[in-house]
Order: sequence, then structure tokens, then C-alpha cells
Amino acid sequence: MFEAAKVGRKVSKSEFKAAEGELRTQLLEVQRKLRHSDIPVVVIVSGVEGAGKGSVVNRLNEWMDTRGMQTFAFWDETDEERERPRYWRFWRSLAARGEISVLFGGWYLAPIEHRFRNRCNDAELDAELNRIVDFERMLTEDGALVVKFWFHLTEKEQRSRLKALSKDERSRWKMLPSKSKFSKEYQHFERVAERVIRNTDTGISPWYLIEATNKRYRDLTVGRTLLTAIKARLESNEGFCVPPTSHAPTLPEASTARVTVLDHVDLSMTLDPAEYKPRLKALQQEINELTWDAYKKKRSCVMVFEGVDAGGKGGAIRRLTNAIDARLYRTIPVAAPTDEEKAHHYLWRFWRHIPRAGRTTIYDRSWYGRVLVERVEGFATPPEWQRAYAEINQFEEQLIEAGDIVIKFWLHISQDEQLRRFKEREQVPYKQHKITDEDWRNREKWPAYKEAVNEMIVRTSTEFAPWTLVPGNDKKYARIKVLETVCERLREELARPVTGYTLCGIRKDE
Repeated sequence: MFEAAKVGRKVSKSEFKAAEGELRTQLLEVQRKLRHSDIPVVVIVSGVEGAGKGSVVNRLNEWMDTRGMQTFAFWDETDEERERPRYWRFWRSLAARGEISVLFGGWYLAPIEHRFRNRCNDAELDAELNRIVDFERMLTEDGALVVKFWFHLTEKEQRSRLKALSKDERSRWKMLPSKSKFSKEYQHFERVAERVIRNTDTGISPWYLIEATNKRYRDLTVGRTLLTAIKARLESNEGFCVPPTSHAPTLPEASTARVTVLDHVDLSMTLDPAEYKPRLKALQQEINELTWDAYKKKRSCVMVFEGVDAGGKGGAIRRLTNAIDARLYRTIPVAAPTDEEKAHHYLWRFWRHIPRAGRTTIYDRSWYGRVLVERVEGFATPPEWQRAYAEINQFEEQLIEAGDIVIKFWLHISQDEQLRRFKEREQVPYKQHKITDEDWRNREKWPAYKEAVNEMIVRTSTEFAPWTLVPGNDKKYARIKVLETVCERLREELARPVTGYTLCGIRKDE
């Protein structure tokens, strides 16, 4: 595979100088057009040590407008990164629409180094590469352009450069443990790299192999390749579209799916008012103890509250937060996305609020808006919400692998009860802020929302993150049901030993 990157291509100083000015002009022009588009660009810079990756990125920043570019290096994990799922650090570095992110190594860095040091086997590496392919597919399906460069050198050239780099305190190579292995085990590293590239070189996010022996050839090739890739993406009349590849079950059409999972929610469930306060107090006390236990064990908790309008989410969340020390949780109310959030993949705004180890994040509405309100109201196209089921399941699975506890609630009430609550909100002064014209419009679409909820539950109630359907006609019963479920899940999860997520077979804390 790498023979094509060892043929000795060269560019003279005069040729470089003649080409540089025009290339720089074209890059600035295409960057200006990109800024007015809805395309985020992610550039992965990887390759053998000593190939000059840092010099290439510095050159790109010289040629282009740095106001539309950001560069990220993933040398060491910060405390914040270590206390969250692994991909949290990458989501934070993704470019907004119209901008460019340059990632040194990106999500390839750790898998390559772990396999190179024999800390995992080929099967474990392949499993991680499959996740990477899915991740890049998700980004490209959302409109991103992923450009991946692999810089390569001959063994002789690398040995010469690493010897020079050993005297440069700014070189990442000098900071690496066991750095001598790179020169002594060149062929092993090359085999690992070939496996990585072969398994992740896809039509939607291909690898570009760059011969890095001649610096001028290297820099011009990267600039021209990036220019061509962005221009092609901008000039695409119909945009980039990849058919959804979800393996979720096919459900009946709306006209035949008359009975849904919501029809099996027993809305007649009630709680004796005399039992409410004693049970509430006992459950809140237990939740307080359990959340402190989770803090000590560094187990994060992500709670999702969804439900029909006036279904009682707010009341249930208040009873829950009254039980948790304010220093341990955050409540995230999810409304229409801001301009900043619209400029990213829809999951970006939820990834950014994932809690640190031991803390709890409560989402009042969540990423399920993509398959509920965005689906019903037409804010998301059918391909967008159809592929969201698999994307959401993968997202939640990553949380679980990181040791997070995921608890999801759907609070359900009847149409008659919703109507009664709507009218009450209109008449009671301190509740009037809760009712809007949008609530009434949503009520008219009850059948469409019911169908969407049914499909959501069927396709995203997984073994690792199941849905709890809460009968909500009796508010007191619903609140106790929520607190009981939280206690039960926390007890079960905190009693279970957790090794943390693995990356190519390596535990998070290793």
C-alpha cells in the first residue's frame, strides 16, 4: 500500500515558489465560499512520526484564514476528558458549518498507538475501526466533509529525521514513552497503519497518502488536495447524500399500526394520597445517599425525561432534584436549537453537557427530539430522522461503555387528561406561563406524535438503555414511579463492578 508514497517525488524551490501564490489565492477563495455554506470540514492529519505533520498544518494556517480554522492536538487527556466518554473530546473539536477543524491524529491516534505497542490484538483494533467508520459516516451524512491525510516516509528517511527530532523539545515524538520503538520497529508500525487505512478508507471519507520525503512536494500536495476536496463538495448541486443504513426493524405504516406500546400503558394507576408524602420522603433520602455513593465511585448518571405536553415532566424532575445535592447535578432544559447548535450535528449540543465522573445530568427533553418533534413538524427530513435511531443507540452505548448510568422516562397521559391540564393552566395565574399556542397545535397532531413515540420506543429501548413508560394521569403515582425507578437502577448499577470502557481492549483507567 505504501509503495506509492516512497517513489521519491520532488518539487524544486522555483516550482514551489511559482505554484504557492496561486494555490494560496485559491484556498482563500474556496474558504470564503465555504464560510457561506452549511458544510463543516474536518481534516485528519496522521502518519508516521517525523513526517512533518506539524509543519504541514503550520503551512495551511499560513496559507488560509485562521479565523475560519481551528487546530486540535490530542497528545494527553485532561482531567475533564478522562472523566467523560472517549469521544467527548472529539465532539468538542468538530467544526461548525462553514468552518474547518484540523485534528492531529484525531480518533485514529490512540488505536494506532495501542496496537503498535501490542496493547490489543487485531480483532480488538478492527472493532474500534468499525466504530470509527460509523462515526465518520454519521458526520458525512449530516453534511460534513472529512478529509484524511496519511504522511509517509521510507524507513531510512524516518530514522534520519527522528534523530534530528530528538534534539527538538517541541516535538511530540520526543515526549512519547518508548519512542525508540518507532525507529526500531518501522515495519510493525507500517503493518498497523496499513490495517487501519485499509479498514477505514471509504468512499465518503477516503484516505490520501502523501509522500513526505520532499517538504515542498508534501505541502503543495496537501494544499491542492484540500482545495480540490472542498471545491468538489461546494460544487455538488444536490449536496452529499448517503442512503440511511439502519438495521432497525421495519414497522407497519401508520394506517395499520393501530395498537402501539402507549396503548398498553395503564393510565388508571393511582396512589393513595396518604401514602404519597411518606414514600416521597423515603425515596428522596435514598436517592440522596445513592447519588453521593455514585460520586464516590465516579459513576456518572444521565437521565432523560420525555413525554407528552403537560405530562408531568417538570413535577417529576423537581421531586428528583430536591433529593440530590445541588453540587452533583445539572438540569438541561432543551428547547429549539440556538444558531451555534444548528451549526453542528444535532448530537453536538447533548455531548457537550455529558457529566463528569460522579455527576448527574438531567435532560428535560433530549436528543429524541430528532425522532419526535423534528420528525412530526418536518424540521428533519425523512433520511435524517430515520438514521437517527442507530445514531442515538450508538451514542447511548458509548455512555454505557464509559460507565455512565442511563435512565430514560416517557411520561404518558390520556388526551382527556391533557385537555383538563391545558385548561387548568389557562385559568391558574401561576401556571399560565406553561401553556402556549404551540401546545394546542401539538395536541392536534396527537396521532402523528403517537406513531413517532411508538417507533422511538421500539427502536431505542435497548438492553443497556431501556425506556421506562410512566402512567401519568395521577401525578403523585407518576412521581413516585420515577423516583422508585431511579433508586432501583442506581442500586443495581452501583452494585455492579465496572471496568470502564475499553479502547482496543485497554481499560479507560490504564
